[in-house]
Amino acid sequence: MKNFTFVVIDDDQKNGLKTKAVAESFSNLSFLALATTYENGLDCVLEHNPDIVFLEIDPLDKESNLSLSFINELHRYLTVIPKIVVTTNNDSLCLNSFKYGVFDYFIHPIEAKELRKTLFRLDKEVTVTNSVVVSNKEISILDVDTFDEISINANVEKIVSDHLISEEFEEKENFNNFKEEILESKTTSNFKETDETNTEELNEEKETTFLNTENHHDKPLIICVKSYGDYRYIDAKDICYLQADNNSTDIHLHTGEMITAFKTLKHFEGVMSYPFVRIHNSYIVNIDFVSRIHTGNAVCHIKNTTTKLPFSKSYKENIDAIITTIASGNYLEI
Repeated sequence: MKNFTFVVIDDDQKNGLKTKAVAESFSNLSFLALATTYENGLDCVLEHNPDIVFLEIDPLDKESNLSLSFINELHRYLTVIPKIVVTTNNDSLCLNSFKYGVFDYFIHPIEAKELRKTLFRLDKEVTVTNSVVVSNKEISILDVDTFDEISINANVEKIVSDHLISEEFEEKENFNNFKEEILESKTTSNFKETDETNTEELNEEKETTFLNTENHHDKPLIICVKSYGDYRYIDAKDICYLQADNNSTDIHLHTGEMITAFKTLKHFEGVMSYPFVRIHNSYIVNIDFVSRIHTGNAVCHIKNTTTKLPFSKSYKENIDAIITTIASGNYLEI
């Protein structure tokens, strides 16, 4: 999954910090800033240019001036508008919000399982949009009558964009076929016939690219620890936790085995996403193997072992996010 940056704009600082904590539990989300007013929020977005803005639109403090008009203000200054995710206690504003083009709408408090769906939709949209841009090579095989290369790109992208949120698009078994339908429709009405041999070769190239992308997202993460021609493959789902050891990292598996990789823990923090969360300068834990969290003793217990991992105050927000994430699943508290 791609990495995204975000800012939080909420006049209720408590809600804003909760939103920040849940978002930061996903390692592919990077926090940039928190603002509590319209003016400060606008300045944050212009300064940091985030990918996502978590926006309160029904503030407790009316003097903060937070509302959907904030989105219109962004259009005055930015060519590309960040994805707006509304966070509020007022569910009656949902329909009106989507008229402003917001990407998603959450009622406080944000739940990790719902945010996870939003991130997957966003990642899918970015991937699909990147895949659908028609290259110069594709355009060059067409004998242009009415449209130039720029207008073709713009029209194809607009058609695909219009379908991104439709059920028809979701039901397509193969996005590549859908893209070909669009191109065929445009070329039939506006262009002369193209060379069939070249077209077939191009379609094969496009299909290969699409299938590679699809396979990449479907397969679970495998980590390869390489050392002097020795390739050791580890299923990420089998990792309980990672422990720093100077400039190397010890990878602890649920089988009790330990494997050393000659990379720093910070390196792994940057490349491994949910469910792996940094809880200490020396530890990254897999949430799926956490059996107990004792906030008083500041330790995490690992399932089916006697291992206790300490967590530090500087990562307390990550611990809170883990607790929130576990509670958002199929969960019963007694």
